[in-house]
Amino acid sequence: MNNKTLVAYFSATGTTRQEATILAKAIQADLYEIKPEAEYTDADLDWQNDKSRSSAEMKDKNSRPAMKKDLKDADKYDIVFIGFPIWWYTAPTIINTFMDTYDMSGKTVYLFATSGGSTPDKALEQLRKQYPKVNFKTAKLVNGASEEELREWAAR
Repeated sequence: MNNKTLVAYFSATGTTRQEATILAKAIQADLYEIKPEAEYTDADLDWQNDKSRSSAEMKDKNSRPAMKKDLKDADKYDIVFIGFPIWWYTAPTIINTFMDTYDMSGKTVYLFATSGGSTPDKALEQLRKQYPKVNFKTAKLVNGASEEELREWAAR
């Protein structure tokens, strides 16, 4: 790819970070971590607790968790790969914070996700509806994907 390609990712436990790093290397793209202002603790990520931070955010589709806004020159990217862990069968709401903060209108966006059992299909469907001016292409589950597999996917 080229320097107009960005791999942006959110990773609460490091799993998505690992895949994003491999992808950025495979396609020679810039790498950016979507960082919440307040890191998630284990208690925050307890999906079995209805009152945990992640549960509360995912119940409220208007939730926009605060994130560090330190991406420089976001406008220079034509192609953006956005990665995240699947939460409640879709993208964590911090992905919406990222989308709202850095206007992706007119950009080509590919989603990639890590998950214990869900696909990113629902996230792709929801984000397409929420951001109709973004040229969403495909979404891929990347658990344990090799550099070669990620390069081949990105090339398609």
